Amino acid sequence: MRWYRDKRVETDDVLRHPADAEDWYFDSEYPDFAFDPRNVRLGLASDRFKPFDQMSISYSMWHVVLLPYNLPPWKCMKETNFFMSLLIPCSRSPGKKIDVYIQPLIEELKELWTFGMHTYDFVTSGVQRDIRHVLYAWVIDLPSGYEVEYLSWNIDIIFQRTTCGVEVGYTMEK
Repeated sequence: MRWYRDKRVETDDVLRHPADAEDWYFDSEYPDFAFDPRNVRLGLASDRFKPFDQMSISYSMWHVVLLPYNLPPWKCMKETNFFMSLLIPCSRSPGKKIDVYIQPLIEELKELWTFGMHTYDFVTSGVQRDIRHVLYAWVIDLPSGYEVEYLSWNIDIIFQRTTCGVEVGYTMEK
């Protein structure tokens, strides 16, 4: 979980990992969060898939996945490191109703940002610590030509760093 700080090779103009992006450096705004490299930066991804695509059934699922961005690139995008947070069954896009599904997850992310999670750290001689989490990015991958209603909302608010992204479900405006 410390790879981005201890072993990452910094190069200009090459984006291999989210740690190479300018947005990663909100550490200056939150030095208490940045002080401990084990604090977890998460990405939230949402996408649609059709389990019965070959049949004439118009049914789809939306999955919401959390990704830990503290890991190296060859690990953070492996499905073994994904956290399946939600499965939203619907025949089409959940649209604005996605807030109803995501609200409990956002509440938990707020708690993890504010209070952290009490963990046992084997790396530093078994010290018990409170590790905090932040929602770093929101990733939505859609097929071309497919429109989701909540994408018409103010995207700048979704990526606002002053709230560390944890208020995504509550700060979106039409």
